[in-house]
Amino acid sequence: MNTSTSDLEPKSVQTSYVQPDRTAAPRATVDREVRRTVGDVRVAEPRIRCNDINVYYGTAHAIKGVNLDVARNEVVAMIGPSGCGKSTFLRCLNRMNDTIDGCRVTGEILLDERNINTREIDVVPLRAQVGMVFQKPNPFPKSIWENVAFGPRIHGLARTRAQLDEIVESSLRRAGLWEEVKDRLEKPGTGLSGGQQQRLCIARTIAVQPEVILMDEPCSALDPISTAKIEELIDELRQQFSICIVTHSMQQAARVSQRTAYFHLGDLIEVGATEQIFTNPQHKLTEDYITGRFG
Repeated sequence: MNTSTSDLEPKSVQTSYVQPDRTAAPRATVDREVRRTVGDVRVAEPRIRCNDINVYYGTAHAIKGVNLDVARNEVVAMIGPSGCGKSTFLRCLNRMNDTIDGCRVTGEILLDERNINTREIDVVPLRAQVGMVFQKPNPFPKSIWENVAFGPRIHGLARTRAQLDEIVESSLRRAGLWEEVKDRLEKPGTGLSGGQQQRLCIARTIAVQPEVILMDEPCSALDPISTAKIEELIDELRQQFSICIVTHSMQQAARVSQRTAYFHLGDLIEVGATEQIFTNPQHKLTEDYITGRFG
């Protein structure tokens, strides 16, 4: 049976990617040379608030004075050409850049009004509170059950095997994987397909009860069917979590996010409602990128 591309797209996400209408009457746009952020970077009740974030790799200035809020129960997509700084900025949100030699981060990142960039912050519980799903699925070389139970065990979220069993089942259900693996929980997680492994990594992330989930191109290594499942899962998860996703796919950003942030050469150029960004961008650099003039 032939399956069209549209059949593979998640049906629960209503936003669609629409090219700007180049035949419409010209509108005023912000010139390419203007580097200040266009759009409202603030939200009423932020889960995360970033103030004047700068990232340096040695003397290289990778992120330049970025301000951005992430609201509760929303998906923020970060887009832009390769090397623009979107993944670097994402890693600031749970201090993953601390693991890179020569990387220095300045500015204030408030998670529920607490600055995570202070020395007093313990990054281990922080990275449970702000979980990360990477570009390539990275299950532990353990059983499916152990992959999900590992975090709750070391963070003291369960004391008995029965409690761990409950967390494992709940997390796998929320990740849309339980029915596929419930009869082989003792099998290696590395034996699953690529899409299943990525959902296992998402289950492992949500098992430790995070507030925020960071996703760095989570579908780039997956086939279209697995990608559609992950996108449907993102839409479901935002009912409980705030999600930040870096993606090179503008179609994916349009499908899964409520707000979109466009980065270029370390600057946050424009941020706004996803539909507005893709149909009526206000900055010329944003328009150039989404219409394919560069990227």
